[in-house]
Amino acid sequence: MNVLRFPDFNKAISLGSGFRSRSCTVMVMSLCSGERNGRNILVTGGAGYIGSHTCKCLASSGFLPVAYDDLSTGNRAAVRWGPLIEADIADTAKLCDAIDRYRISAVMHFAASAYVGESIANPRKYFQNNLVNAISLLNSVLDRGIRQIVFSSTCAIYGVPQQLPISESHPQNPVNPYGESKLAVEKILRWYGEAYDLSWISLRYFNAAGADPAGEIGECHNPETHMIPRAILSTFPGQEPLGIFGSDYPTPDGTAIRDFVHVTDLAKAHVLALESLRSGQKNVALNLGAGRGHSVREIIAAVEQITKKTPPTLEVGRRTGDPAILVADASLARQKLCWTPQHSDLPEIVRTAWRWFEPALRNCEPFNIGQDSLHRPFSNSAPKLCGESG
Repeated sequence: MNVLRFPDFNKAISLGSGFRSRSCTVMVMSLCSGERNGRNILVTGGAGYIGSHTCKCLASSGFLPVAYDDLSTGNRAAVRWGPLIEADIADTAKLCDAIDRYRISAVMHFAASAYVGESIANPRKYFQNNLVNAISLLNSVLDRGIRQIVFSSTCAIYGVPQQLPISESHPQNPVNPYGESKLAVEKILRWYGEAYDLSWISLRYFNAAGADPAGEIGECHNPETHMIPRAILSTFPGQEPLGIFGSDYPTPDGTAIRDFVHVTDLAKAHVLALESLRSGQKNVALNLGAGRGHSVREIIAAVEQITKKTPPTLEVGRRTGDPAILVADASLARQKLCWTPQHSDLPEIVRTAWRWFEPALRNCEPFNIGQDSLHRPFSNSAPKLCGESG
């Protein structure tokens, strides 16, 4: 099957023609007519980091991803495998129109605010965006007769770990509004499932990392707070050193240990979750992680090995609430979804991230994604270590 790419796809939707390939034209024309074909998937937050990689994976698996994103943090040019609807999920009229127009059969819900520190400073934003708007989305989905949803959750719902590795049965005690908002949606999904026959799978990420192995898309956060991109960015002139938040943890090298999972592996897990729902899988929440941890110093060493540059560092004190070790037990996802990470060894994560960032940085250009030129501050905000997956 031919996969259409941004921006021609939206043009074809409006014109209903213009593609040389007959199969492409037929697919475009069929999107807005007839009954649901079961292959058109609404991806909220589809212009974001994990959402855009999942759109690519959906397309390669024979689905049509319809990205729905207000572009407040997403990037227009990251939408390359299906149409983009630029709108807020709180806009019920536009959301319902999109569901009807594209004959949506299932939903993947990524759209959310995802900065732990910001959630503590501004919980109102997080409960509005992540909880209230999610309820609005769920109600619209139900009203339109859709009964399948894959939800983007987080390991932040667990709070401070009481045992390692962390399994799905671990107590859920979030220590920030971000984790609390995600946990609240998971609870709502459970009750909606019982009352309205909504089928759902919630995927609890640990640390998303890396970039598309083909180099077509990657991370573009503003500000960038993820550890691996920050380590890479710090190696270039004019960038601030990478902050090491605590060097006296009870770990082999004194720095915090986290579980990093490649974004392409996360994307594949979403497609497997969707296919599992379509085959009758019962509602379930699943951890997604590599099942092994790497310390901050191990990340720095890997970046140095791949880039041949030494990240400058600055040791500062621990951050309140940061545990020494966070590692996932993802065995249930392996069992339920037959999911096995293929790209989540640390060298490949760093290698794909470097391939994504290096060309623009080498040429001292504004950071580019596709056709969009994104002038980014590269601020040295505290790196994400857990629970922030967007």
